[in-house]
Amino acid sequence: MSTVPTPALAFAFMLGVATTAYGATGEFGNMCSWGLANHKDVKTDCSTNSEFRGRTYCFSSRESQTNFMKDPSGNLAKAESFYKSAKASQTERLQRLHSQLN
Repeated sequence: MSTVPTPALAFAFMLGVATTAYGATGEFGNMCSWGLANHKDVKTDCSTNSEFRGRTYCFSSRESQTNFMKDPSGNLAKAESFYKSAKASQTERLQRLHSQLN
């Protein structure tokens, strides 16, 4: 019967945790929440993230995360507002393009 050394198990566990953290999926399609709160579209890999009210929010840097978390409720309201308006604008542009093509 073969056994796996404890250090090997610890390494495998840490690798799994690191991979999970890197592959996090956040709100707003993994856009930087601080960027959205400041009317900017900044795509992230969500490796820097925070949980707030049971949801994961992504950030482009630790500095962005720190700034956002100074007032998470206020910044979240700003981010949601900008994200919704940007999505609405995108939908309107697509509808206009579609009607021009028909």
